[in-house]
Amino acid sequence: MTENIDLRQAMNAISDVIQNRPRPLREFDQIYMKAGDMVLQSELVAKWAADKRLAFIGDGDAISVCVAYLRRRNIIDYGPTKVTVFDFDERIVQAINRFADKERIEHLDARLYNCIDALPAERSRFDSFYTNPPWGQYNKGASVNLFVQRGMEAVHQQGEGMVIIADDADLAWTKVVLSEVQQFASGRGFFVSRMMPQLHSYHLDDAAGLRSCNLMFKSLPQNKEDSASVAVEEPKLLANFYGRDQALVVQYVLEKKRVDYGKASGEEYALEYRQPKT
Repeated sequence: MTENIDLRQAMNAISDVIQNRPRPLREFDQIYMKAGDMVLQSELVAKWAADKRLAFIGDGDAISVCVAYLRRRNIIDYGPTKVTVFDFDERIVQAINRFADKERIEHLDARLYNCIDALPAERSRFDSFYTNPPWGQYNKGASVNLFVQRGMEAVHQQGEGMVIIADDADLAWTKVVLSEVQQFASGRGFFVSRMMPQLHSYHLDDAAGLRSCNLMFKSLPQNKEDSASVAVEEPKLLANFYGRDQALVVQYVLEKKRVDYGKASGEEYALEYRQPKT
């Protein structure tokens, strides 16, 4: 991290973002990055995408919000000029949009979208994409590749991408997935420009030591610009999309409307009252 960043201010800002985001849904492979790693990752992404239009293909971690908020609070003075999140979880979409409105972050927004569908034809043209997708343990990285494909489409096949993907020296499946994703990108005119191994840790009870890396891609100069995007209906991909026998059958996670956003839900607790002494 850049030496002139106030770490206390950065941690407090990331704490605001964490308070705002919804709880993860493990059945959809939503696994949240730990706070210290979020600070480092957000600063890195802000610098990597400085002065660019950045698309997030999914963003449970809320790195998009961190990147925009750190700049809004003048903790850093660089970052993307536009940040748009595409996510199938309406809770995440609305949490981002509410936060952006509350903090007056005009260049941050989110929209409801499932990566199995074609990207909206009227979407903006982006320079870079970021994704932390389901890690593809049981489909050889096919779920990762779909998110990467959508990112490439978001930049019209000309730009850069950062993919957060499992990276563990002791787990053979992570090596297989890394290889498959790199081959997939190469076949579409992108090359690995940098890899930052075993960088992030997660709140994950059944694999507390599992880490992920930053895998960064750039498009080849001869790539042809293409804005086309099509829906995907591959049974093998859908069957284990979120893990073993965790099929992609849900179109959207819809938010139940409440009036007490930012507070604990009444369904989470009960009150036991003191009994007056006699």
